[in-house]
Amino acid sequence: MNQFLPYAWFGGRCVPFAEATLSVATHALHYGTGAFGGMRALPNPTDPAEILLFRADRHTRRLSQSARLLLTELPEETIHDAIVTFLRANKPTCPVYLRPFVYTSDLGIAPRLHDIETDFLIYGLELGDYLAPEGVSCRISSWTRQEDRSLPLRGKISGAYITSSLAKTEAVKSGFDEALLLNSRGKVSEASGMNLFIVRDGVLITPGVDQDILEGITRASVLELAQAMGIPTLERPVDKSELFVADEVFLSGTAAKVTPVRRVETTDMPGNRPVMTAIRERLTAITEGRDSAYDHWVTRIRVDG
Repeated sequence: MNQFLPYAWFGGRCVPFAEATLSVATHALHYGTGAFGGMRALPNPTDPAEILLFRADRHTRRLSQSARLLLTELPEETIHDAIVTFLRANKPTCPVYLRPFVYTSDLGIAPRLHDIETDFLIYGLELGDYLAPEGVSCRISSWTRQEDRSLPLRGKISGAYITSSLAKTEAVKSGFDEALLLNSRGKVSEASGMNLFIVRDGVLITPGVDQDILEGITRASVLELAQAMGIPTLERPVDKSELFVADEVFLSGTAAKVTPVRRVETTDMPGNRPVMTAIRERLTAITEGRDSAYDHWVTRIRVDG
């Protein structure tokens, strides 16, 4: 059972979670005309009255840009202020995941984005490890990642996640933990809701933005950290066969954080993962406010006032 936070941001204010309800005729419910974000927040280990948000500015910017893809304006400042109010109302005492969502709130049956009402909400739930930190098994999905020419993949458009849902369930029902999707050109794109990295001969490699990936914020952070740590990085197309001969394979995402892949199809991956381990340890220190060099990646919010 998901442990939802007691208050949601709904209709421009904080209300009890159970009161944040929508009509069955809500446009976004029927057509997937919404865009969401995902943010992790946790109490400061040394000061529980302070909540730490990882790269809040990047998250609010991406959601604002996603809203523009739905032909609606949602300023970054509006998102930020609502998140602050939301966290102060809930005063979380453990790590939580926030789900801000902009959507067409109109009641109607015509699929459109013009002349339609939109709204914005936030809810949250307690969340520790989304995927097993010791590693996951992955299969190559029979479903193909969408192309940017058919969906605006630079945003987290809710309707696009039907493919992720199908791929994830196919993987789990066939005995795996997670799915890896190829794009229409047969190159590795991403997992069901995470970006993918491989390591070959000490080089950290990830599919580039031209491979129909979501421009993940954790992905960008991993690349920036690796470069600062002296790890060579490369963004390029990744072939399926490279997964089976890689020295390391891992996933990244807000919910997944940094998670190793221990098996792809029937091939076991090496258990020694020095590159991923170093990056994961550094990223954990940053999100917990223990790395002063990257303190600018952390937004600190007081909730005891």
